[in-house]
Amino acid sequence: MGSPFKLIIYAPDDSLANKAAQHAFKRIEDLNLSLSDYRDDSEINAVSAQSGSDQWIHVSKDLFDILFVSDDISKKTNGAFDATLGPIVQEWRRATRKGYFPDKELIANALGRTGYRKIKFNAATQRVQLKDKGMRLDIGGLGKGFAADEAVKVLKSYGIKSAMIDAGGKLALMDPPPGEKGWKIVISSGRDSIETIEYANVGIATSGPTYRYLEYNGKRYSHIVDPKTGIGLEHHVRTTVISPNATEADALATAFSVSGITEGKKYIKRFPNNKVWLVETKNDQVKSWNTILKDK
Repeated sequence: MGSPFKLIIYAPDDSLANKAAQHAFKRIEDLNLSLSDYRDDSEINAVSAQSGSDQWIHVSKDLFDILFVSDDISKKTNGAFDATLGPIVQEWRRATRKGYFPDKELIANALGRTGYRKIKFNAATQRVQLKDKGMRLDIGGLGKGFAADEAVKVLKSYGIKSAMIDAGGKLALMDPPPGEKGWKIVISSGRDSIETIEYANVGIATSGPTYRYLEYNGKRYSHIVDPKTGIGLEHHVRTTVISPNATEADALATAFSVSGITEGKKYIKRFPNNKVWLVETKNDQVKSWNTILKDK
């Protein structure tokens, strides 16, 4: 999935920890083979290749489940999260790699092949349909969180209770280390604010253009693309979300980054037990929305 994965496990002995870890990594690798749009032979790319064919495509439970979750989040955030952004994401990946700004025609063409409403679901037969030709699925916005949650299930099947899965910065936390109240996690606003929080049995995800962005004509454009405009975010600094699971945290970190503070405050009401720290800058003014540290 283009990111390092790390497991920290507390177990009665090395043998159990090693066995559980190996099977958790095997589960993550299997998901990568199926869900990564970077792989030509992945299931998700095979499904995308059949877009616009009017075919109902039978997919694996993993792909169906992650697309179904994605669709639910898309509906609840008015499209701020969208798993059909593959065409526009491909354009921005190339632009970021080569240092040019995508022209209006490229963006318009790519946007015309996106839209979460264009995915149809048949839960009874575990099939999906992509309505328009040239659609391309991209679940990068929640795939790492999903993989982390699946790794948690594997560890629990081995009786492991205390562990942390770090999926490229998307965290799935189980019970805390022995003798601790929680896992100590350092979070940052992306500027000069750093806090240590202590949590267990939650998912935590952070999104920001610290490492992946396009610098063009003195402006920095995030790798996170606004589904409505097809342009990388200009005002986003950093978003951290704490959720009941890593899948939801991963997706909402992207969704709230896109929505911004004003709209995000409306959307979070649809996601119980979530906390967010969102920082954005407009006209040289920094604004922050923080429900993570509000009690401090």
